Amino acid sequence: MSIKVRYFASLKESLGRSEDDLEFTGIVTVSDVWHRANAGKAAPNHLLAAVNMEYVDWNSIVSDGDEVAFFPPVTGG
Repeated sequence: MSIKVRYFASLKESLGRSEDDLEFTGIVTVSDVWHRANAGKAAPNHLLAAVNMEYVDWNSIVSDGDEVAFFPPVTGG
């Protein structure tokens, strides 16, 4: 199964890349995607996740062809 992973804002800067293309087999959660793409790096506090442009819980199941996005919370003034 093929998953596109995108990183936004300061997260993109700290990781040094804007996206990854990953291959998985079996059942995969958003948390699994983060840990596979960023081995050895804990997810920053309050990191948001979206699958196909909809906010999701980190335990949400990801399907073949999905796009998973990670980004820090947005604040306004």
